[in-house]
Amino acid sequence: MGSVMLAKRTISLLIAGFPVYITLLVYLFPSASPSILSTALLRSRTLALKGFTRIRPFSTALDNNNNMSQITILPRPSQERGNADHGWLKTFHTFSFAMYQDFNNEKYGSLRVINEDRVAPKTGFGTHSHKEFEIFSYVVEGELEHKDSMGNIEILKRGDVQLTSAGTGISHSEKAFGDKPVHFLQIWSLPSLSRLTPKYFTRHFSDIEKKDHWVRVVASVDAEGVQKDLREGSKQGEGPAPVQSPLTMYATLLSPGKSLSQAMKGPKGYIHVVMRSGYNEGPAQGASVKVAGQTLKEGDGGYLQIPSAGELTVENNGDRVAELVLFDLEE
Repeated sequence: MGSVMLAKRTISLLIAGFPVYITLLVYLFPSASPSILSTALLRSRTLALKGFTRIRPFSTALDNNNNMSQITILPRPSQERGNADHGWLKTFHTFSFAMYQDFNNEKYGSLRVINEDRVAPKTGFGTHSHKEFEIFSYVVEGELEHKDSMGNIEILKRGDVQLTSAGTGISHSEKAFGDKPVHFLQIWSLPSLSRLTPKYFTRHFSDIEKKDHWVRVVASVDAEGVQKDLREGSKQGEGPAPVQSPLTMYATLLSPGKSLSQAMKGPKGYIHVVMRSGYNEGPAQGASVKVAGQTLKEGDGGYLQIPSAGELTVENNGDRVAELVLFDLEE
């Protein structure tokens, strides 16, 4: 925290010194036009202010002896995410996406997109193309129809995880199937290797499996227990979907009053509370959990910093089951 305060003081001093900078510029460059001087100062001030807004302190968890633990969290409040209501699509963006651009929230490690989408019945994303991304869908409610240029046609239901390794390029469409809307998380990550052959995978994880347990639903292709050549997995024990990124994704349904711990391997992580209680553009409500000293509710997330391998503990301090996804980011 001391370094954060020092950085803030430094930037504040830089901003406060602009009258001095004006005098120096006029003295050093007497022939420069006022418009050039004004532009230079404006750009400098903008950069300084951007640096100031980037500095946001992480909350640090304390152990029973009030010593600082190694896992810290920077909350990402639900209402601060990008969001849009297009009628057929109601969506939230954790990171910059489409028309929502936020330089403070571009990506985290290899994690590039977490969109929480609700698509109206008989509508959806028409055929479009991707390459050099790992794209996975975590279905929360309803049914999602997937079609792609590799010939895959599938109806995905609650508990299904579908992963497309776009590689050199694929085209696909995703639409709500049937008479009910579909609610799912659309997640993108950056691959460790480029120009890979496109591949498609599905896995299924039941609510019973996820009840008060962290279930590994996506993992790096080279991780232990990953069946990288198994295209479709619909049975318990077939393991996570293989991703060409240095990350692991876990999911759980955490009951009120329960706590759950997970060993973290990477230096970073991200946690997200799924918005199960309905679309809400205001402050987060619904299920509530405590993570590293911070309370998160539905739609909230948090950037985790783990300087060395540590164990993350999540406690349900609310009155209902919380659905959570957790990313362990090794880079």
